[in-house]
Amino acid sequence: MKHLLAATALGLSMASAAAADTVLTVANWLPPSHPLVSQVVVPMTEQIAEATDGSVTANILPAPLGPPPAHFDFAVNGVADITFGVQGYSAGRFKTTNLGELPFLGDSAEATSVAYWRTWEQYLKPAGEYDGVKVLAVFTHGPGEIFVKEGDASNPDFLEGKKLRVGGGFVHEIATGLGAVPVEGPSSKAYELLSQGVADGILFPYESVDFFGLIPQLNVGVSVPGGLYNTSFFIVMNQAKWDSLTPEQQEQIDSVTGEALARMAGQMWDRVDAKGLENMEGKIEVTPATEEQMTAWTAMLEPLVAEKMEEVASTGVDAEAAYDFFKAEIAKEMAAE
Repeated sequence: MKHLLAATALGLSMASAAAADTVLTVANWLPPSHPLVSQVVVPMTEQIAEATDGSVTANILPAPLGPPPAHFDFAVNGVADITFGVQGYSAGRFKTTNLGELPFLGDSAEATSVAYWRTWEQYLKPAGEYDGVKVLAVFTHGPGEIFVKEGDASNPDFLEGKKLRVGGGFVHEIATGLGAVPVEGPSSKAYELLSQGVADGILFPYESVDFFGLIPQLNVGVSVPGGLYNTSFFIVMNQAKWDSLTPEQQEQIDSVTGEALARMAGQMWDRVDAKGLENMEGKIEVTPATEEQMTAWTAMLEPLVAEKMEEVASTGVDAEAAYDFFKAEIAKEMAAE
């Protein structure tokens, strides 16, 4: 009888331990080969499993649950446990992200992403835009550059009247501010828009021009010091799921997310941007923006920057203090690289 009781107790103990293990579902809307998936989301799930000694694992879903703009709410509502995406896909919902998308911030996605996370923690979090989720990371992609089929790239007004494919949101307004005609469409349609003459060019980081096979469609590129724009991303977890974890598990996951995850994402963007630029060699003539262009474009975009800063301030955040802190942290990270 003692042996039976001991075996029963052991079985119940093992069952309890198994039940304590947590499997998180991770929603994905990008091709598995996309570097954001293969070099950030997949390693993140591996690091979570390692940090928690296997008590928390994550399963990336094989097919999209819905369109990219729906993914933040998938985390809020518990449709998936972890989701990632672009805040700008939900027009008007996120205002503090304006800070991470302003022009001329920095040439390193790693520096910008780490500084952005620190700024979010210190200044932007109280705005409450992420209520309902646990924020695992916010970060930006590499600096957005200018690419066109043809034109005098040294002329400050060479974008005047050019039809530029944009993804919507802030970059749409930047294109307009520079005198271009924005043509909205998803990244997956960029090749079609360019090849059919619907767009004369595109605003994109180096990585995206390469990844989406656009190099044959473009001949002229302008690298903008600090980037003409950035795109803000999020990785979030359903709050109830987070709350269901033990304090120890939460601490373990925190150790591999937050700034560490933002840094990993930024490093990924820098690597793939460098590869994208390398693949353009001899195919797209990329030249740096001239001082004359930078002076003109800064002045042209100044009203837009002021408007975006007002939107940040409307959330109750000290926008100017956050912006100054953000730029100082970028400079600090750049000096350390």
